[in-house]
Amino acid sequence: MIEVRQLSKVITTQAGALSILHDIDFTIKCGETVAILGTSGSGKTTLLGILAGLDLPTTGEVMIDGASLGALGEEARAALRGHKIGFVFQSFQLIPTFSALENTLLPLELNSHASTASLVQQATDLLGKVGLSQRLHHLPKQLSGGEQQRVAIARAFVRKPAILFADEPTGNLDKKTGQTVMDLLFDLNETEQSTLVLVTHDEHLAARCQRRLVLDEGRIVQQD
Repeated sequence: MIEVRQLSKVITTQAGALSILHDIDFTIKCGETVAILGTSGSGKTTLLGILAGLDLPTTGEVMIDGASLGALGEEARAALRGHKIGFVFQSFQLIPTFSALENTLLPLELNSHASTASLVQQATDLLGKVGLSQRLHHLPKQLSGGEQQRVAIARAFVRKPAILFADEPTGNLDKKTGQTVMDLLFDLNETEQSTLVLVTHDEHLAARCQRRLVLDEGRIVQQD
């Protein structure tokens, strides 16, 4: 599902060139759950953004389901994300003036030709699965952090993506709420048969994944 070949990322700073990622190589199969670990500044979030086509590498190649992201233009990458990729952010990234239902509906409205009633039902059903049937019309500011993250997860899964990327999905949550969100991610991953790739500092969360990739100063130092 995901192939990464000789990927490097270099940015220009006032002090000169700064290498963030160095010669990254790995493959992730369909349906796998993979944790990307490393200390702050090791390049985890940069790598995740490149895998999702939100950023481009300086050198190397990322293949998503056989398509080279580097060979696609910006619009084509956006279209691929719209059809194949879901993303869960640590900071939720919900639209503050949209209700839970409207936030969940947004990807469907942008990428579907189905009737409005059908889309609303699809989003409502998924919010029910994440335990928010009674919160459909609440704005993000009326929801707890855990509830906001559950809306973000519903939004990411609503299009049934082939791949879900999650960046520290429990990083802003207390232990109990984080456990609930973890369970939800893995349950939906199993139900939808998607590939799950997550960045985390949480060893307990990483232990639930089938594989681990450990980064140190922009290099993969461990794969298991």
